[in-house]
Amino acid sequence: MDFLLQLIGRMLFVAVISLAIFLAGCSSEAEKNAGEKNTGETNAGAVQLVVYKDPQCGCCAKWVDHMRTAGFDVITRETGDMAEVKNRFGIRPQHRSCHTAVPATGGFVFEGHMPSSVIRQFLAAPPGNARGLIVPGMPAGSPGMEVGGRRDAYDVLLLKINGDVEVFSRVDGSVGT
Repeated sequence: MDFLLQLIGRMLFVAVISLAIFLAGCSSEAEKNAGEKNTGETNAGAVQLVVYKDPQCGCCAKWVDHMRTAGFDVITRETGDMAEVKNRFGIRPQHRSCHTAVPATGGFVFEGHMPSSVIRQFLAAPPGNARGLIVPGMPAGSPGMEVGGRRDAYDVLLLKINGDVEVFSRVDGSVGT
């Protein structure tokens, strides 16, 4: 019996040491990358986005097509619980739209129907206090929300790390790309 207890004790000790070494390696990698803003660029230069969307949402599918046409590498993740996705990425209820996109490697969040050109502009020179961009609601004429020839003007908001927002870009009603 004593032998068995000693064996279990040694196995537990080895498991704890192994876990500590593993966690130390993960935390040093995280510390090394802590100050970096990862834009999600792949080796081919295309930004890879993961888009979370409801499987029944047609306008989200159109926005994904818009992004692919603009050269983004898009992976879709369909879910019936978009509130959980938005909570996970810190999107407040008043700032929500129907889909949420993040670079596959993390770093930023893009909420709503914004033009691909605005995302490229943001990724080229992201403000130091930025968490991402948001377009609340579903403006008519925005990518994925085409309604005949109607194009409403709207603001693309900069989402700051502290949760505050400010206007990043204004999309004129005549511009839709």
